[in-house]
Amino acid sequence: MKAAGAIDATTLARPSDFHSYEPRNGHGLPHDPFNAIVGPRPIGWISTCDATGRCNLAPYSFFNAFNYTPPIVGFSSIGYKDTVRNVEATGEFVWNLTTRPLVERMNSTCAAVPPEIDEFELAGLTKAASTLVEAPRVAESPVAFECRAIQVQRLRTAAGDDVDSWLTLGEVVAVHIDRALLKDGVYDTAGAGHVLRGGGPADYFAIGPEQLFKLHRPR
Repeated sequence: MKAAGAIDATTLARPSDFHSYEPRNGHGLPHDPFNAIVGPRPIGWISTCDATGRCNLAPYSFFNAFNYTPPIVGFSSIGYKDTVRNVEATGEFVWNLTTRPLVERMNSTCAAVPPEIDEFELAGLTKAASTLVEAPRVAESPVAFECRAIQVQRLRTAAGDDVDSWLTLGEVVAVHIDRALLKDGVYDTAGAGHVLRGGGPADYFAIGPEQLFKLHRPR
């Protein structure tokens, strides 16, 4: 007789049920599934200035929050791009929330343009003065975090080899929220229309009330 709670071997997934691979040897699929699995992800729409005051605005799909107190956010740049260079030069950046009405203009700031091109102007966006950092925020965005850089770290493999990617962490020193998104003092994520990056060459997701459900932690 099978013991209570024992797992029936016939219910276990067989190796043939999985597509398994070692990333170093390639994934063998039409598109790398990694960033589709780790997602959808918030978008790091980062504004910076260089040492001479020229502004830059660029989106990063590898972005998230990493601490409450103090609040810390971070993004990873594949390649040493203008944003990373500017953060290292000034020690500052601003994160701007991407919402559904702004997604096309956010996408236009992906363009590979030289440093002298201002992506705010390229995308038809307005600069709003920050309060504690020099980099401007996107006036059209309903939420912005002013950040001071904590560290910029080049990533490495498990074997210790350098990777062509740089992780930037910053402490949020000022927050700006459109009052329309504060419902009885609680931020309305569903109502804000957040846009998240998925996998595939062009997949994005929008957050709305239909995705909201409540789940309280055990006490």
